[in-house]
Amino acid sequence: MPAMSMAFEELEKHARALTVEEKATLARILIEELDTTIDPDVDRLWLEEAQRRYDAFLRGELEARTGEDVVQRTRSGLVISAKECRFINTK
Repeated sequence: MPAMSMAFEELEKHARALTVEEKATLARILIEELDTTIDPDVDRLWLEEAQRRYDAFLRGELEARTGEDVVQRTRSGLVISAKECRFINTK
């Protein structure tokens, strides 16, 4: 591995002193900058998906689940039914 510049070493020192939340934000920013495969519309698409799910909930087409239930179901590897997946975009 090549020797790092003094500027990099100073930057690393400052980065290590950040709070956990600041480190997470910095990591997200750096990863987004490096990952050119990220769809620039991803935030808009997730907002649209969330709105579709919320609207379906208001119409009584989806039932609400607690966060605890979702985590438990995810950890147990439970396969969700096709009915629960109907809003997933498969394009």
